[in-house]
Amino acid sequence: MIKISITDDHYVVLKGIESLLKDEKHISVISIHETGKDTLQAFEIAQPDILFLDINLPDINGIVLTKTITKSFPNIRVIALTNHEDVSFVKRILDNGAFGYLLKNAHKEELLQAIETVSKGERYLQKDIEKKILNQSLGRKEYSALQPKLTRREMEVLQAISEELTTQEISEKLFISPKTVEAHRMNIMSKLGAKNSVGIIKIALEKQLL
Repeated sequence: MIKISITDDHYVVLKGIESLLKDEKHISVISIHETGKDTLQAFEIAQPDILFLDINLPDINGIVLTKTITKSFPNIRVIALTNHEDVSFVKRILDNGAFGYLLKNAHKEELLQAIETVSKGERYLQKDIEKKILNQSLGRKEYSALQPKLTRREMEVLQAISEELTTQEISEKLFISPKTVEAHRMNIMSKLGAKNSVGIIKIALEKQLL
């Protein structure tokens, strides 16, 4: 029996996937969650074999959550289930430990194939996503030229922002003044073309800086 959990902030999506899998005798959906916090708390009690995980959650980014789950619960295999088709998201979540990537328009057959493949310890990419990666025409040198150049300290502040630390907490962690933290934040926003902290994280993920 393959144990499945699902995390998505849309209840209809949760119930829809659960319904699709309910008649599969070799699969059991043991839990559904709407936040990253609830997911981690539930896994302290019982862990699935596979977690279907949305990238956009209300409390924590799914890519960051994948990294946390991979470290804390190494036996759980994460399959991203999202609307994001951007190759940068695919590469980033796979680099953080995910075993698969599916779009929410996936058919039941693709869900089952993903479960079967990942349960064997192999990676699974939906065909549309795999094609996007193969057809990506942007060369490494050209891509590198497009990357914003952050200093080492700016990268440290960026990482702290992604961990949802406050200015004061970042100040204490990096042993710099709050004013310096804010100066670095403004520089990061300028270099990334972001308007706020949410934009910083979104663009940083797209640029594979996190």
